[in-house]
Amino acid sequence: MEQRVSVITLGVSDLDRAKAFYAALGWEGQSPPGADVVFFQAGGFVVGLWGREHLADDSEVTDTGGWGGITLAHNVRSPAAVDAVLAEAEAAGATIARSGTKTSWGGYNGIFHDPDGHAWEIAHNPHWPIADDGTIHMPGGV
Repeated sequence: MEQRVSVITLGVSDLDRAKAFYAALGWEGQSPPGADVVFFQAGGFVVGLWGREHLADDSEVTDTGGWGGITLAHNVRSPAAVDAVLAEAEAAGATIARSGTKTSWGGYNGIFHDPDGHAWEIAHNPHWPIADDGTIHMPGGV
């Protein structure tokens, strides 16, 4: 198996609300005709939004309604950009779980939760430069 992620699908309780939230962040999505799912091109991979019940059924899991043990991360080019993205997310309806703060590893980050409770880390990592196309690479490893 190649070492890459192609699609991340988030289970949501209200697809229309989730679509509106991500649209308020400036994300543009598309849905196949007649489908109850939306997909966003996110750099080199795709983020999908689909009803929790449908996603659980399709994934052969029991949805206990709790946190799924995953945090998504969005790296930005500066600490000021972390604060700007957190403000943008809050204006779109996110809950700020942690305001921007210096980290023990020399970076700066904050956390927001989308309307379905999915945790997003917004981070500036001075050790992982961001290319012009938005991709990050771990120079020399982690």
